[in-house]
Amino acid sequence: MNLRPELREPLDGKRFDVAVVGGGINGVAIARECARAGRSTLLVEQHDFAAGTTCRSTRLIHGGLRYLEHGEIGLVRESVRERRRLLQERPHLARPIQFLLALGPQAQRSALEVRFGLWLYRRFAAARARTDDAAGQITALERLLDSAERWRIFHYEDAQCEFPERLAAEWLVEATDAGAVARNHTQVLEIEVAAGQARGLRLRDRLTGHEAPVEAGWVINASGPWADQVAQSAGLQASTMIGGVRGSHIVLPHFAGMPEAAIYLEALDGRPFFVVPWNEQVLVGTTEVPDRGDPNGVHPGVDEVQYLLDSVRQRFPGAGISADQIRYAYAGVRPLPFVAEGAPSGITRRHFLRNHRDEGVAQMISVIGGKLTTAASLARDCARQIGIDVEEPRGTAVMPESTGWGTLVQEWVEKNAGEAGIPAESARAIAAWHGPGRLGIVQLAKSDERMRETLCPHTHHIVAEAVNALACEHAQTLSDILLRRVPVALNGCWSEECSAVAAHRIGSALGWPNLRAAAEREAFEVERAAFLQKPRLRVPAVR
Repeated sequence: MNLRPELREPLDGKRFDVAVVGGGINGVAIARECARAGRSTLLVEQHDFAAGTTCRSTRLIHGGLRYLEHGEIGLVRESVRERRRLLQERPHLARPIQFLLALGPQAQRSALEVRFGLWLYRRFAAARARTDDAAGQITALERLLDSAERWRIFHYEDAQCEFPERLAAEWLVEATDAGAVARNHTQVLEIEVAAGQARGLRLRDRLTGHEAPVEAGWVINASGPWADQVAQSAGLQASTMIGGVRGSHIVLPHFAGMPEAAIYLEALDGRPFFVVPWNEQVLVGTTEVPDRGDPNGVHPGVDEVQYLLDSVRQRFPGAGISADQIRYAYAGVRPLPFVAEGAPSGITRRHFLRNHRDEGVAQMISVIGGKLTTAASLARDCARQIGIDVEEPRGTAVMPESTGWGTLVQEWVEKNAGEAGIPAESARAIAAWHGPGRLGIVQLAKSDERMRETLCPHTHHIVAEAVNALACEHAQTLSDILLRRVPVALNGCWSEECSAVAAHRIGSALGWPNLRAAAEREAFEVERAAFLQKPRLRVPAVR
């Protein structure tokens, strides 16, 4: 297996039909669509795939109930259609989740408006209202909410993708299986333009320092919050395309009385926010703050963290939530269309494809906006823009009520756990995070006892998953593995001891020298601390 980043095949002078800049969920989806259509495709990402906005979202695959308020009927239709497809195609990553929408006496939305919105939402999704365990979930939320207020609670269904990093990884493998070339940790120094047309890229491998020119028939700028910077590298001096909006989240331990359902309610200022069960923890978010700074340095503001903490504490006064319970906070920048005036909540979440032909650079398109739910739809639109005949995928007309995935997982676990020599819990953990690649992981586990060790004492995920990430999923560093391909470092119990154990066990299985294992661990700790920050609040939390 080629596991050494310095042995990646050089790109010098190669020519591609399509070069996609940006390896978030949108860029990966575009590369997959182009490669599947038989176009020679290059995908480059300056950091790691899914390391930007994709892994910093609220991790929901939702139809956009809130978009109905802004009259974005087309976007809601598109979102519920794509949500349904993800539930059918990726049942191990996308799953239905029950939502409870709570309105207090000071709510900015009336009960009548909400009932009509939910009725319309279900009509678009071609789904009936599911009431299984709804009463129990509502009762649990009523106990949690401030009893001094009168609450009206509504029930509906949406979907969650707990680990969009894994979705990006699977789509990436499908893209490269179809012939795409993928390069993470590769910086675009310049988009080369000649005779008014984009001709290629000048790249630098950030792991080795090697620079290489490549030719391209089309350049797709799918770099999200970095889209304006990438456009400038082509000499474009166009008006600002991206109006970055920062969204911050806090992660808490499960607290007493938290329902199994996700909760959608209004914060102190009337803005809606989510309280979502996630990764055996609770994810609270999000904020909407204009952010025109460098996306590389995005971090949750102290005021944002305080706002989220105060909101959840005031809504759930009996839960005993305190500031020191915040396990970490993280933030990302939504690459929304630039709007000079108006509230961020009013900016459309639709995507736009900007062809730069009229600005003097033909054969180059910039992607503006887009969201996790509709990434595959955006990719099809982009492929059509460059002349690829793409049909809409066929699917059933209704949201699946049950995929039967749990039964399939149990059968797979019973068959493979004993054969691979791993506990049933590890086999179940592999099935939960991996699609077809889980078969290769089982083969690795069978090959060597070091592959069967857990990555740290607090997880069932094993070293074979990490090795598979390097061999098959284009991971290059320990950070790529533990934060995105096998994201155990997002767990609430992760510590420096866990980092040391994981680095040692992965390094041992791969034959890393001690010096490399130490360097990988140090770089991982720096990246994790920059991403998942322990906030230091300036003022006491509201009581």
